Amino acid sequence: MAAQRLPMVQYLMNRGYLKPEQLEEAQRVAKQTNNPDIGRVLIELGMVGEREVTEARAQEMGLGFVDLDRMQQIDSSAVNVVPERIAKLHGVLPVRKEGMNLWLAMSNPNNIQALDDVRMVSGCRVIPVLAVPGAIEDAIRRAYPSSTGGAATPEPAQPTPAAAAAQTPNLSNDIRSAIAGAQVARGRDIAEEEMAEQDAEKMAEQAPIIRLANALIQQAIYDRASDIHVEPMQRSVRVRYRIDGVLMEAMSVPRNLMAPLISRLKIMADMNIAERRIPQDGRIEVRAQGKEYDLRVSSIPCPFGEKIVMRILDKSSVMIGLNKLGFTDENLAQLEELVSQPNGMFLSTGPTGSGKTTTQYSVLNKLNTIGVNILTVEDPIEYQLPGISQVQVNRKAGLSFATALRAFLRQDPDIIMVGEMRDLETAEIAIESSLTGHLVLSTLHTNDAPSATIRMIDMGVEPYLISATVIGVLAQRLGRRLCNECKEPYEMKAIELRRFGMTMDNPDEVVRLYRAVGCDACRQTGYKGRIGIYELMIMNAEIAELVVRRAPLADIKEAAKANGMKELREDGLGKALLGITDPAEVRRVVFTAGF
Repeated sequence: MAAQRLPMVQYLMNRGYLKPEQLEEAQRVAKQTNNPDIGRVLIELGMVGEREVTEARAQEMGLGFVDLDRMQQIDSSAVNVVPERIAKLHGVLPVRKEGMNLWLAMSNPNNIQALDDVRMVSGCRVIPVLAVPGAIEDAIRRAYPSSTGGAATPEPAQPTPAAAAAQTPNLSNDIRSAIAGAQVARGRDIAEEEMAEQDAEKMAEQAPIIRLANALIQQAIYDRASDIHVEPMQRSVRVRYRIDGVLMEAMSVPRNLMAPLISRLKIMADMNIAERRIPQDGRIEVRAQGKEYDLRVSSIPCPFGEKIVMRILDKSSVMIGLNKLGFTDENLAQLEELVSQPNGMFLSTGPTGSGKTTTQYSVLNKLNTIGVNILTVEDPIEYQLPGISQVQVNRKAGLSFATALRAFLRQDPDIIMVGEMRDLETAEIAIESSLTGHLVLSTLHTNDAPSATIRMIDMGVEPYLISATVIGVLAQRLGRRLCNECKEPYEMKAIELRRFGMTMDNPDEVVRLYRAVGCDACRQTGYKGRIGIYELMIMNAEIAELVVRRAPLADIKEAAKANGMKELREDGLGKALLGITDPAEVRRVVFTAGF
């Protein structure tokens, strides 16, 4: 008869690891910080060790627990069937092998991709067991001594781009071999355009297709892609990655693998694989390069099959801090002063993919202290922030932005974030919230900061309410950074930069700039990474009066510039003069017709 599972805290108390008064204190702290993970709270308060909490979790989940710190020797027959690359990629370690059974130490037993990869490379039935994350990393270094020389060594310096590229697994080869294996499993009748639904589902569970789907995702993460596009064409399936804001073709998959590949991705995202006529949304959690990633998956029906787009969200990206987003010292100081106010509305504007959400989350992360109650309503919740109550819109259940905002006003909030103001009802309740003593953060889709006031008037908001509540508007874009390994300097006459807002005393003045060249470190593009370009408008009495009078946009923009606002093109020029980016990139992301 199987042993009875106990709740984690009950197990800790039965073992004498936790006292009732300690549990009460931890529950109080968890409630104050809105942290649902009582185990993590116990660890952070120093009441219970991470080893004991992990052991209790394993018991609660009905899994085994392995204490890697006390394990003298790891089963070499287990280690030999799992490559070091797979172990490090997912943060897992094979610890025991008996016949075709392989016990795998991991910190997240729900990591389906890790289980699939290990099952595929080992050919074994994988049995997950829980272990402390830090202990897994230490044990991996002990189990695979070839990577560490078998002895303790100082922390290595950061590798050069060339060395880093050499250390990166060649996943392109993995993809090619996975496609070849899938072709063999599928058969080579490429003339057959469609596959029966039951055949596609069956093949989606086979190792070659599992390997292909996992390799597509892993390659995208290694290439720093923000989105993966899987697009059925008439004769093939095109896969593109969006890297540094630009789509690049990554590979082409044979047409006869389309149905099982799409089915596999939909299975991973917990979507209905039998439904192919309507759009669907799903989510995949993966671990790669020692980080946790969320993939937001969207499918739409197209003439040649379903198109899948996966947005890759790095959970650690919102924790980098406002000071690392590319603000000038002046803009950063003004922004921090704005969001420290007790009430009012602060808006972020820009097109889709311009980094508005990252900026808003970074602001929330700065404001998130034990003394404030922060509530957010989002669609979807892109990043989960500890200590913040986040609400997911559910229109089918009747939970809209407006409904959630009404409920928020009865939740004693200090700060409210609205994922996006899309209609008059949402805007009016957000304005009401700011008028009643709350700081409200939200986003709009406009081209620049002054246009936000015009957009709200167009939605039906009364101008006097806008002038009374909006304290600042931040417009932003994301431009590509020049690659530090290959960028080269050149000189240009300052007069040629007039359209960027460049002013000069001498028309013949020469400025030093940098341009993209291309090397192995940046995939021959000349760019690596992205930088924010910003335009911060601070509301003052003059701008408020113009808004109330429904003045033309040009008048509002001139008043904002007189109040110290630097336009997007000017901020971009400043970053170009510093060698961070180049004028061509600023022109690409900032300039519109008529500029």
